[in-house]
Amino acid sequence: MSGTLNKVMLIGHLGDEVKVHYFEGGGCVGRFPLATNETYTNRTTGEKVTNTDWHNIVVRNKAAEICEKYLSKGDKVYVEGRLKNRQWQGEDGNTRYTTEVHVQDFTFLSTKKESLPTGQAGLENAQQNPQMAPQTAPMKSVEPAPAEETDQDDDLPF
Repeated sequence: MSGTLNKVMLIGHLGDEVKVHYFEGGGCVGRFPLATNETYTNRTTGEKVTNTDWHNIVVRNKAAEICEKYLSKGDKVYVEGRLKNRQWQGEDGNTRYTTEVHVQDFTFLSTKKESLPTGQAGLENAQQNPQMAPQTAPMKSVEPAPAEETDQDDDLPF
């Protein structure tokens, strides 16, 4: 095979609010941390162990504005994109490195507006007002996702 592949798919929870930086030319870039968990049972002690990995997520232009508007800390989201590595000089003169996921597609799996204490209030609001429904946003368009996806407890977006 002569081709290569750089594709990342993550389902996790936002670790902070989406921070958007606007440029003079009209474009913008949004960044937020995403936490993914791995849970297993320790064979020797029998206790459940959870490991959390943090990922730096980058969204651009319209997708960044949509994420800023609808997502907040703790929300569950599916992101799909490419890994990109960056390096820069720190203030102390040392070279710094980071790995980011540059998003090409994403789906909101839950938002704060849907996870109200009553549980069903967000779902009813989403059915009455399509703008409040979970959003699927490839970089070029925004479409509502089916409302029943938000009511499931499993971690799969489908």
